[in-house]
Amino acid sequence: MKDSLKVGTTFSRTLEVDQGRTIGFMGDGLRVYATPSMVHDVEHSCRNLLVEHHDLGEDSVGARVVIDHLAPTLLGQQVTVLVTVAEIALPRLTFEVEVKDELDTVGRATHVRFVVDTAKQAARLAKKQDRLKAAREQGAA
Repeated sequence: MKDSLKVGTTFSRTLEVDQGRTIGFMGDGLRVYATPSMVHDVEHSCRNLLVEHHDLGEDSVGARVVIDHLAPTLLGQQVTVLVTVAEIALPRLTFEVEVKDELDTVGRATHVRFVVDTAKQAARLAKKQDRLKAAREQGAA
C-alpha cells in the first residue's frame, strides 16, 4: 500500500437508483433502493478509493459491513456514497460511509477491507479449489 493513503482520505461517487438496484417484492409502484444494493455500492466505493493507492499486485477484499438503511430512495433518484478512511491497520482498513439521496441521508455504514497480494490470493483460492474437488470426490464415492 502506498504512503498516499491516509486516515481522513475521502472518495465519493454518485449513482442512479435504477431498477436493478431496487426491491421488487412489493410491486413496481413501491420500488425503492434495496439494502443489498446499498451494501454493494458501499463495498465498491471503498474499493474504488483504494485502487489508486495500491502497489502493483495488490487489491482488497471486503470482510465486514455494518449498515443502517435509514430512509427510502425512489427509483430514478441519485445517491451519493461518501467514503472516508477511518483506520489504517494494514492489512486491515476501516471506512466510515454515508449514503445520501437528493433529500435525505439514507444510509450509514462501517466497512472493513483487507489488502491482499493478488498472487498469494490466487494460490489460496487454488488450494481451496483442490480441497473442494477432493471433498466432492470423496462424497461421491
